[in-house]
Amino acid sequence: MGVSISFISATTQELERAEQDPSWADEFTWELYSGDDVPMPDRPRGGPDRAFGGLQFLFDEAGVHLEFLMDGFQILDDGTLFGWTAEQVQGVARHLRATPWERLAVHYDPERMTAEEVYPNMWRFDPEGRLELLEDAYEELVEFFAAAAERNLGAFMNFSF
Repeated sequence: MGVSISFISATTQELERAEQDPSWADEFTWELYSGDDVPMPDRPRGGPDRAFGGLQFLFDEAGVHLEFLMDGFQILDDGTLFGWTAEQVQGVARHLRATPWERLAVHYDPERMTAEEVYPNMWRFDPEGRLELLEDAYEELVEFFAAAAERNLGAFMNFSF
């Protein structure tokens, strides 16, 4: 299982309600992630799933200002649900569009990532395969933020452990 991060788009009204009523947000996002009969069933959603730590390492090394666990606003006191406004989503989409994968990939250092215990500490096993995992997760993030920004949506970020 492990620790993971996932995003699902949200309307401004949903985010405002979530901020005012965290228990509603907890139930609503559970339905969004697990149900089939939800409002706006084609809403954008995406990872980075378990690759968030590795991507964060690459973002930090490349000077890309995106922090999964610091950006957005906390909805649940246990730190498992955050909201990202439409403006924040648009800003991240701009940053990601301006950051080609190659700019991040040059900072991939499996030995250093292993020594620094970057989650999930698996970098020394199949280093090339792990780089592909990070690239796939990055592409999914780019796609999610672009689609949500295009529709002027914010996002819920689920941090599960």
